[in-house]
Amino acid sequence: MSEINLNTDIDNKYWFVLYTKPRQEFKAAIQLEANQIEYYMPVITRLSKWSDRHKKIKEPLLKSYIFVKGEERERAAAVELPSIVRSVYYCGRPAKIHDYEIENLKFFVKEGHDYIVQEGLIKGTAVKINNGPFKDVTGIVVNDLNKRGIAVSIELLNRTVIVYFSNQYEVKILKEII
Repeated sequence: MSEINLNTDIDNKYWFVLYTKPRQEFKAAIQLEANQIEYYMPVITRLSKWSDRHKKIKEPLLKSYIFVKGEERERAAAVELPSIVRSVYYCGRPAKIHDYEIENLKFFVKEGHDYIVQEGLIKGTAVKINNGPFKDVTGIVVNDLNKRGIAVSIELLNRTVIVYFSNQYEVKILKEII
């Protein structure tokens, strides 16, 4: 007779969502690194314009959020750091983000396209891109004037990242929203 391990969560690492103090996402990343806790903070570079000059600035894509990957004990240790306010909870438990959602975010940020972070969920059609550099990325289609975009949504955070791309990409409809 084989044994069944009922404590499968102990052996697995998950992506957890942490809420940081305002404008302390980079401090949180430094503190997580110092504590050897794996994290992901999507960072974009934008051109900031002052009256006397232009400067490229790195800033977090999702303000006040950082993702950590680990077991429950690592999440608990991360919440104790000075720059972290709390974990994001869903249904009374620390929220877990799917690996594919983090991978989609990493992919979009790596491609270096123009980004818009939209609060709230965007209604539209769920699609999967079949070709080009966004191949196999799933998301929600959004139309903005003459541009075509795909929104990758992290529903738990109530945030959506929108990337605009040309009409050369072939998409497959996964689910129509009427």
